[in-house]
Parts: sequence; structure tokens; C-alpha cells
Amino acid sequence: MKDDVLQRLASFDLQSLPELDTVVVGALTLLAQTEYPSVHFSTEIKQLLIGSGNAFFTGKILLRNNNAYFADENTYEEALKKYDDFSQVVIISASGGKHAVCMAKMAQALGKEVILLTNNRNPLALQYLAPEQVHVYPKNREPYTYNTSTYLSMILGSTGEDPAQILSHLEEKVSPVLLRNFESYGAFTIILPTQFAYATSMVRTKFDELFGPMVVGRVFTEEEMKHAKNVIESPDELTISIGVQNEHYGIPKHRLHIPLRETADYGAVISVAYFVVGKIQLAHPPYYKNSIESYAQKTSAIFNQTIAPIVE
Repeated sequence: MKDDVLQRLASFDLQSLPELDTVVVGALTLLAQTEYPSVHFSTEIKQLLIGSGNAFFTGKILLRNNNAYFADENTYEEALKKYDDFSQVVIISASGGKHAVCMAKMAQALGKEVILLTNNRNPLALQYLAPEQVHVYPKNREPYTYNTSTYLSMILGSTGEDPAQILSHLEEKVSPVLLRNFESYGAFTIILPTQFAYATSMVRTKFDELFGPMVVGRVFTEEEMKHAKNVIESPDELTISIGVQNEHYGIPKHRLHIPLRETADYGAVISVAYFVVGKIQLAHPPYYKNSIESYAQKTSAIFNQTIAPIVE
């Protein structure tokens, strides 16, 4: 792993976009040397968590021990109107823009206490919030959609995991066992320990963002795998088990096991899985790199906000 990863993340352009594994290393490097909020939510009150995409599942992780409601960009309006027994709205948005603006506006109008977790010191949603309602987490400069340092900072702030230990695990235990022929596979199934169920959707989202329809990426817990996930097997598929011993799924010679530390929590699991997806990205054609600029232009028009392909 390169020692100058932070320098690279500070200077890349559209012609030199980093892969996801580099961004994971950069995120852990940043968080190992930076202070960040440790926000813990009271179990004495009920919250409504609102987030879009992986922000939603980050919220699931942060509030996994709370008696909370959860809503996303499709259901937040209904949830704000439907439930009346919660006293705090928690909005998670790396940018603090896009849907977060409407979420904050509606929650404030209903007279609810609102907290925004974001990585933007001047989010658009701030027009409906007071500064003390906003908790800002550190982030690196990253390609749009990667959202790695962003949500990892929130998750590590909750789990208390040591980012330096996770980085050492990637270097010492994960990198040595990774296959060097990811390009030989057009499909990947990743199996995670059942206790980290909320991470499956986050990892699956990375496949959606980086590969679209070009590479198949499926992510399940070991319990989900028991329910007809491998009726059809193919030598074109690599089955990767992370922290799980896999004796049943995928063709035996097309299996890969990646260890986790016994003390691993969500931060480590997501870091390892994202790192692996980044190695898959590196081995395949640059689908994301060839598409992200035009995608950002289209998305800017949809939200009527300026969305750049590189998030500064």
C-alpha cells in the first residue's frame, strides 16, 4: 500500500480517478490521524432516522441498538406524517444536500428536534437548521458516489474501532490472500457474517455504482445464503467469504476466504469488503471512470443542484 495515498487523493483528476481500494486505505489513514465526532443516541427516546442510499444503512448501523423508525428518500414524508411517538429526527447525508434539504425542511416544520450528520461544513440543509444541530465528520476528497471516508467516519465514531488496526489487517491479512485474476470472473458473490446484515446492502450498492450491469455483484449473509441463492452455479462466478468459512456455496475451486479479526465490527467489515470490491474494479475495464462525468451532469439536472464528479 502506498504511503502517499492522502497526497494522491488530494491531487487526482478525472483522468486519474482512484479505485475504491485506494480510497479505503485513504479513509483509514485519514481517520487514524484525525479526531471525529462520537455521537451516541439516547435509548431513552425514540428516533426517526432518515437517509438516502448508503446513508440509510449507515443509520441502521448507528441506531441498531435503539427503538427507532427508519425511512429513506421514498418514505420519509409518509413516516414524518404517520408516526407521532418519536421526539428526534436524525438525518444522515454526506453532502447535506439533495434529499436532505427537503427532509430537514419538513422535519423542522413539524416541530421535531433535528440532528444532521454530514461531511459538509456548509450543507444546503443548513438553511433549515441551526449550527448546533449539525455534526460534521471528516472526509477525504473522493470520486462522487464512493462515500467511503464519509460514512466510515460516522460508523467508526459509533463502534469505536481503531482505524489503524483495520488498516494493518488489510495490509497483513487481506492483501496477501487476494487472487490476482479477478478479471477472469464476470460475477461475484460475497458472503458476510450474519451479525453484519446491514453491511450487505452497502457493499451491494458499490457494485451498482462501479459496475452497473457490466459485472454481477451479489452480497448476502451466511444465513441468507441458505435460501436458494446458489441454485445456479457457474465457473464465471467467484464466491468470496469474509469472516465466514464457506464449505457449501460456489464451485470449490472458485471460492476465496478472507479473514476478519475476532474483534471486527461494522467498520472493519465494510472496509474489508470495499477493499475487495476495489481490487475487482482495478481488474476490470474502467466502467465507472468512463461514465461518472456524464452521470454527474445528468444528476445535477435532476436535483437542480451542482453535483461534481469529484467531491472536494
